Formats: sequence, C-alpha cells, structure tokens
Amino acid sequence: MNHWKPIEITMVALFVAFMAVGANITSFLVIGGVPITLQTFFAILAGLLLGKRLGSFAMITYMFIGLIGIPIFSGISGGLIVLTKPSFGFILAFIVTAFLCGLFVEKKKTMTTFLFSAFIGLLINYILGTHWMYLAYKVWYAAPAGFNYALVWSWMILPFIKDIIFTVIAGLLGYRMYQVYFKKSTLFNTISTKNSV
Repeated sequence: MNHWKPIEITMVALFVAFMAVGANITSFLVIGGVPITLQTFFAILAGLLLGKRLGSFAMITYMFIGLIGIPIFSGISGGLIVLTKPSFGFILAFIVTAFLCGLFVEKKKTMTTFLFSAFIGLLINYILGTHWMYLAYKVWYAAPAGFNYALVWSWMILPFIKDIIFTVIAGLLGYRMYQVYFKKSTLFNTISTKNSV
C-alpha cells in the first residue's frame, strides 16, 4: 500500500481549492442550466501538473466534498441534490479529464504533448458533460420547449469558445510550470514516479 506524502496531500488540497474558486468566480453566467466557470481549466491543469493519479484524485475529492454538503460547487451549492442537476455530468467529467491529461503527459513531457493532452481533456469533458445534460433534461429535468440534442450542443458554443482559450493557457502554463518549478525539483519526480506505477 502506498503512503501519501505531505506534498501530495497539499497539492490535492490546493487543486480542490482551485476548483471551488473556479466554480464560483464567474458562475453567475448560466447557459442552458450550466454555469460558465473556470473548472475545466483547473481540471486540465490538475492532470497536467499532478499526473493521472493525483489529478483525478483531486477531482474525486472535490466531488465528494461537494456531495456531502460543503458548498463548493457552482453557485456556492453542495449536497446530494446536485446529482439531479443537468451540470453534474461535467463534475464527473472532470475526473476523466484530469486522468487523461495526466496519462498523456506522463509519457512525454513536451509543449506539444501538454497542449495535445489539454485539448483531449477539453473534448472529453464536453462530450461526457453534454451527454449527461441531454439525458438529464430528457429523463428527470424539466426540458424547455423545442428541446433536442442540437439545442444542447448550441448551449455549449459560448462556453466552448471560452474554454478553448483557457485550454491553450492551461497547456502553455502547465508546460512552463513543469519546466521552471517541477522538472528539477523532487516534487514532480515524486508525483511522476508514483503515477507511473
């Protein structure tokens, strides 16, 4: 059984905090029941910097803390009621996003890989989150008039444009932080070694 090191716990906690802030800093903007947040940016960055193991665990921790009632989701909300919201699929998708971003950069740490991984994470996040939202409106949520699959994706256009910009920033920032702070430190080596096991 692997023991958690203090630096790993600290990094997980840090990204949980980033997710909480990112969930609410712009969440007053809502399209189709989905708040416009910076969570995708931080989920991608978590995977790029912490790797698949710690990155995805940070997202799981964020989800768990919110579901037990701590108001860290968008709109300063929390609790099991969030499970029924159309946007919950994106919270689940953050876990997969962080895992895949971490998986790719662990194999090869170049700027191209960081950017490629970031965009893979973005696409997966939107595919999973949007399909959950469609299902939510179809099955248990009150769908608006004229609701269909195309309408759901039309709601995603503006958030997607914003997230494309922040995905580029995440890829470049993640690579820069790796080069400056992580590459020559024991922190990234510790995280990378454990993630590759």
